[in-house]
Amino acid sequence: MTVAIDKLDKIGLDGVSKELLERGFTEDDLEKLRPVILLEGTNEEKLRSLKEVLATSETGLKGIAEIEQVFDYVESLISYALPLTAKLELDITLARGLNYYTGCIFEVKTNEVAMGSIGGGGRYDDLTGMFGLKDLTGVGVSFGADRIYDVLEELNLFPASAEIGTKVLISNFDAEAEKFALPILQQFRNAGIATELYPTSAKLKKQMAYADAKNIPFVILIGGDEIASGELTLKDMQSGEQKKLTVLSILDLLK
Repeated sequence: MTVAIDKLDKIGLDGVSKELLERGFTEDDLEKLRPVILLEGTNEEKLRSLKEVLATSETGLKGIAEIEQVFDYVESLISYALPLTAKLELDITLARGLNYYTGCIFEVKTNEVAMGSIGGGGRYDDLTGMFGLKDLTGVGVSFGADRIYDVLEELNLFPASAEIGTKVLISNFDAEAEKFALPILQQFRNAGIATELYPTSAKLKKQMAYADAKNIPFVILIGGDEIASGELTLKDMQSGEQKKLTVLSILDLLK
């Protein structure tokens, strides 16, 4: 029944009714279900309607009480924090694909892009019992990473800075250069500049290709001359320009 009702937004009431009849439900069953499936109004109005429809069902009334308790919790939480910007809507036609939920379930969606849910989950009791940890209740949530990414991309919500993770790559030619670079690496990070050291000794061409692939705008080259003089070679990956600068000068430039 829940599998069929969950398709309401895709196949409509007629499609749901047809599927339920094919699965052995009767017209009388459908008459009882329709007021539940076609709930309208505010959350409070929907709950009042449900109480009337399910007045003779102890299980149904218990479910309504749980839903009301969830709304009370949300109201209490937002009274002492930032206001809730999302719209919280009771939808009795939701169904989760997994059958271990024992209480309220929820789904998250955006109204700005035509897409299904981007997150969902629910309450479960003693799910951990199958793993040997008895009597532990909880609420689980899963995020649709691909869908969230698509929404962010369609709405152009990715900041330009998100495309540049590392700002500076420090080269690594040998053990001596690596040892010399480590305190510099930490100095840059302490200054709030996203910096990484190439993880192994490698040829310059390989390290430059790595910086290109990761869209890293600057590379610091440390060889024997740089270690001896204390002036490092800073390469601008976009222009190709190279300068010999002290660590402090590079810090000032990149800030």
